[in-house]
Amino acid sequence: MLNYKKYALPFLLPVILFTGTSGKKIDTSKRKQPNIVFIFSDDHAYQAIGAYGNKIAQTPNIDRIAREGALFKNVFITNSICGPSRAILLTGKYSHVNGFTRNEVRFDTNQLVFPQLLQQNGYQTAWIGKLHLKNVPKGLDYWNLLPGQGHYYNPSFINTNNDTAKVNGYVTDIITNNSIDWIEKRDTDKPFFLVVGQKATHREWLPAIEDLGAYDHINFPLPTNFYDDYKGREAAKQQDMTIDKTMLLDSDLKIHADYEKMRDYNRLEGEQKKKFYDYYENKISKEFDEKKLSDKALTEWKYQRYMKDYLATANSLDRNIGKLLAYLDKTGLAENTIVIYASDQGFYLGEHGWFDKRFMYEESLRTAFVMRYPGVIKPGTVINNFTLGQDWSATLLDAAGIKVPKEIQGVSVMPLVKGKKAPNWRKQVYYHYYEFPEPHHVSPHFGMRTEQYKLIRFYGGINSWELYDLKTDPDEMKNIYEMKKNTTLVAQLKTQLRNLMVQYKDTAALRIAEMR
Repeated sequence: MLNYKKYALPFLLPVILFTGTSGKKIDTSKRKQPNIVFIFSDDHAYQAIGAYGNKIAQTPNIDRIAREGALFKNVFITNSICGPSRAILLTGKYSHVNGFTRNEVRFDTNQLVFPQLLQQNGYQTAWIGKLHLKNVPKGLDYWNLLPGQGHYYNPSFINTNNDTAKVNGYVTDIITNNSIDWIEKRDTDKPFFLVVGQKATHREWLPAIEDLGAYDHINFPLPTNFYDDYKGREAAKQQDMTIDKTMLLDSDLKIHADYEKMRDYNRLEGEQKKKFYDYYENKISKEFDEKKLSDKALTEWKYQRYMKDYLATANSLDRNIGKLLAYLDKTGLAENTIVIYASDQGFYLGEHGWFDKRFMYEESLRTAFVMRYPGVIKPGTVINNFTLGQDWSATLLDAAGIKVPKEIQGVSVMPLVKGKKAPNWRKQVYYHYYEFPEPHHVSPHFGMRTEQYKLIRFYGGINSWELYDLKTDPDEMKNIYEMKKNTTLVAQLKTQLRNLMVQYKDTAALRIAEMR
């Protein structure tokens, strides 16, 4: 197999002139190690982004990064849940190797994380916003973090000195302002690495006050499989994450909520609180009462409210990305700064009747990832190769000219974005999800995705196999595992799956896979 880790961007590139974001030519012979800004959001579905085909969502700044750099169309998270996805970014390892398999555990800070290597090679490093690992990893010069999930309104932060302070404002604005402030105060003689860890668009989808009602004029089309009956898919049938039954009118959709008990409402002050109450109680709740909805009409109304609040919450996220890009442009930092926007995992926007993530089905397995690096990545580049969250650490080390340790299970995507041929690039993706039974009763499972097929083994709550032909059934509605005509195919796919388990050293899954 081709060793992708051998590719390393040298500190001084050949003398080539490229066009930068300002339209000026860049002499790469004078380029030093790049700065790195990694904007990492929470639960922001790829299908809610313009660059990925959404014609309603207002994401011009994420789209700009894709337009001026590379759009990755097949990026997969190998354990689709908040904390584990961040642990995968930091370590470049699968959850069963880095030990952070579910949100309830604590991150093992004794293990190597890639910011340590950046530090050792002259970088200043920082993480601002959501981390959600219960421990702060090594390798960070500065942090200013939300405790746990944090709050949308007037949130508290805990910093490097272990000081906790409440900050007035909206969380997305505050994180961005703090990030810009850190960049301004950095040592300008050194390159920097910064994670901008945004809370948006996590449940309960609370928009900035200025974005309330931004999508109220839109009637969103229902996903084609919104009324999935889960036939032949026992794990899908037993989950607890439907818009119909699980999504709550009061706390999720803010309909006649017990406002004084809402964890975020009580952080609002003065005019903020008045505008929030006027919108949700005097406008939306009143409209809900007038409609007197039930059955399917109620479920579809809940979907509409979910989409309106979700996308309105994302508005501030994109707006602040624009603010950060404008700052990099204004200061001249843009020309030698890698900017990445990624979500920690995918998310269901009504597909299968769901919200949340966890399942290996496509909407939560796949995530958004766009990357800009002027002079290195040709604007408008599209990457269709299978890439993983494990690849992100290897990529950034490679771009900084730092050798990628053997213990990292991902590989650098730099050869792909530079247009190099990669004939032996991975053709399969391995996935393993653990958290059960709460909060959404999604049975633990592992599996493999190829270009055409997806094979999944559920265990714990459910003991079953599922197989999908993604070419004929992209919505993953028909489990064809038990069909006699697929016996040979199943055997072949199980062999490939077992090989991936061996490759990634998932011994626990190997034992389960052998059980009937």
